Amino acid sequence: RCLVTLYLWIKLLHILSATVLFGTGIGTAFFMYRAYLSSDEAMASTARNVVLADTVFTTPAVVVQLLSGLWLVGELNIALTSPWFIAVIALFVFVGACWLPVVWIQIRIRNLAAAGAGREDYARLMQLWLALGVLAFSAVLVLFYLMVSKAGAY
Repeated sequence: RCLVTLYLWIKLLHILSATVLFGTGIGTAFFMYRAYLSSDEAMASTARNVVLADTVFTTPAVVVQLLSGLWLVGELNIALTSPWFIAVIALFVFVGACWLPVVWIQIRIRNLAAAGAGREDYARLMQLWLALGVLAFSAVLVLFYLMVSKAGAY
């Protein structure tokens, strides 16, 4: 009998995609903020790479999270009306509602910095970017708790 089931592969994929989301997010946030505190040249380069990282890593990981999460919910027979599922979906949508403007802000900052704009030209965008990032990361931590505990799932 095979010890590694489809369920375990999907669960592993789900955990790895969550790790990519969190790790890429916290890493790019760190470098973007450090570049903002540094120089306009650093911001231009960093913003370009942050936008690239979101395209290459974050976007596919979001898709994998959604699809693998829905599959796991079905496998575990968790009702779509359970408090746990409603909380998870609400948080997932909330994080997405924070992340989409963050992507737009990063693209805008990338373009401004590449055009030679100074920090004063994108300072407000950075404030909004930071606020949305704090909200999204807080929600992701709650999602991690819910993934591990399954509190309210059954």
